[in-house]
Amino acid sequence: MPEPARRMTTRTDPHADPKDRSAALYRLLAWLSPSFPTGAFSYSHGLEAAAEAGTVRDRASLHNWIAAIVTQGSGRIDIDILSGAYRAAGARDHAALDAANRLGLAFRGTAELALESLQQGAAFFATDIAAWSDPFLDAWNPSEGVCLPAAFGAAAGAAGIALEDALLGYLHAIASNLMSAGLRLGLIGQTDGQRILAALEPLIASAAEAATRRDPADFGSATFAVDLASMAHETQYSRLFRS
Repeated sequence: MPEPARRMTTRTDPHADPKDRSAALYRLLAWLSPSFPTGAFSYSHGLEAAAEAGTVRDRASLHNWIAAIVTQGSGRIDIDILSGAYRAAGARDHAALDAANRLGLAFRGTAELALESLQQGAAFFATDIAAWSDPFLDAWNPSEGVCLPAAFGAAAGAAGIALEDALLGYLHAIASNLMSAGLRLGLIGQTDGQRILAALEPLIASAAEAATRRDPADFGSATFAVDLASMAHETQYSRLFRS
């Protein structure tokens, strides 16, 4: 029987080993760093088409676009998948991990959004097990590929990192990548980008906390404008991004 994950946490715990807290924080920072090779910089999640159409054109509209994705779109779906994969990995249950991953692969509104999650998931998973080998993850071989939230959740669960921190970090990474895409599209400047992230801080914290107590039956998204923008992007003539 596989050994249980060693518990690491970035949460304040009077009984936790400071070395474990440091190791957990270090690993999360490494996974969520722009230098971690998932290729996230090459995807805009439909934002490029929305910018082309004028739907997103300034700081306020970009803030609203990102907020909707985080709370009602792929962000909401992803953190539910992440939570399921996290718990499956913590229990060393490959069947439950497969189920969470299949759900994450199926619930993508367009071909480009599916490609975005699948390719980033494969890159994240391959890099993680190469750098931080884990017997449970090494033995996992999903035949249909792995979506990003399942890969991230499985890695965090196998390492025993606090779920709340994994959720918060993941949503911040989504928001940061979309903000960066808006910056490269010329919608905002660098300072306005940081203003957006600052304004999103309580919303992201609330969304991460809600995911820890959400009923699994309350699963889904409602960001039709994002899906339509992604569909339009598939045939957009001039493009910087893959989605």
